Amino acid sequence: MSSEPLKAARILIVDDDSGQRSLLETFLKTHGYRTQAAASGEAALQLLSDGPFSMMISDVRMPGMSGIETFRRVRETHHSMPVLLVTAFADIRSAVAAMRDGAVNYLAKPIDLDELITSVRRALAPAGEPVVIVPGDVPTPPGVITQSPLMRAVFRDAAVVAPAETRVLITGESGVGKEVVADVIHLWSRRAGGPLVKVNCAAIPEALLESELFGHEKGSFTGASQQRIGRFEEANGGTIFLDEIGELPLALQAKLLRIINDGTFRRIGSGRDFHTDARVLAATNRDLEAQIAAGRFREDLFYRLNVMEIHLPPLRERPEDILPLATQFIGQFSRQKSRFSATVAAALAAYRWPGNVRELRNAMERAALLSRGEIVLPEHLPARILATSVGGLPALAQGEAQRLEEIEREAILKALRKNNFNRTETAKELAISRRALTYKLQRLRSEGVPIDQPLSAE
Repeated sequence: MSSEPLKAARILIVDDDSGQRSLLETFLKTHGYRTQAAASGEAALQLLSDGPFSMMISDVRMPGMSGIETFRRVRETHHSMPVLLVTAFADIRSAVAAMRDGAVNYLAKPIDLDELITSVRRALAPAGEPVVIVPGDVPTPPGVITQSPLMRAVFRDAAVVAPAETRVLITGESGVGKEVVADVIHLWSRRAGGPLVKVNCAAIPEALLESELFGHEKGSFTGASQQRIGRFEEANGGTIFLDEIGELPLALQAKLLRIINDGTFRRIGSGRDFHTDARVLAATNRDLEAQIAAGRFREDLFYRLNVMEIHLPPLRERPEDILPLATQFIGQFSRQKSRFSATVAAALAAYRWPGNVRELRNAMERAALLSRGEIVLPEHLPARILATSVGGLPALAQGEAQRLEEIEREAILKALRKNNFNRTETAKELAISRRALTYKLQRLRSEGVPIDQPLSAE
């Protein structure tokens, strides 16, 4: 199939989560499809009886009629309509069983937008016609410096999700720029004229965090000398960004789940409910699924927050950005125009940057302070950075670079086959992010390497 969707394609989206519905509708409309949404299986069956649809995308876990039961009812009257199921990890077995009954595929939450559009186009493509995915233009946010395809993909996802009202979980190591992505999503959203309120859940003592988030009434506890408006009330009509959400205590997780579900909360010491219309963005550098397994994070809250996940790759996975960012930072901190010596440039490019962009920024602030001329020299860098580049790093010979690419290609294909083409497990085995794996697979596909998994394994 060409990159253009079928002109008559009309897709029914079934999900009880309004944020998920909004995300899917917004994304599919940007690709030229017509959409209609239903909040339940019962509503979906009614819409199907009223008019034709080219395809249905349904969540599996819904109150009332489940997605699996909806699918089976749909099959009784719409024998050939493609059905794509969206499922949390716990429901994958049911989704696989449904595929044996005729579902075209399933996608695991959080949804990868590249996989979604590929699956939709495959399902709607005429038999035997190849599917070609052409990435759209990627907007560059104001003030953001990046040349990395991985980061352009991040901002492409941000551009898609921003106009929707869906919740977003931003993940990545410390210092990669998760707050910057939250800023961009708010800036590009319909709420840009409203407040953007930021709360670092790890920086506020647990005893004070509930009051910070939800507020309190005068006299509700010792020291509460006056009424306090919480951050959720401040964010009404705008966006609230909950950084380090993995540090939120379990007792407050239950209260956060309530406000996400219906927008209501209570100030400490109050006997009545308050309401807020605040879009929730959250960020973490922790593995929340591991936190769930350890009993430190609620599974239901995780899936409510993680309607859409945007993962930021570490700086070591996007080396194209190191020197442009360093140049930007040195320009911010230096009173005169500075440039890097060849040894410094080599050292910056070779270092692994465990502290990511934040560490790079701090190193450039130090270099600007110590350098007295126009050139940043090796002695102006922290010793740990120089340790990776004694006398500068020679570039790889062309033959060596090609051999490394061959080794990487073989490793990726071997890991794909070993993990039955499961991209999440393949990325874990290769010790890279899922987004980095997706980019590498797209590059291999463009080179003619057969990397597409069987339909039943997607």
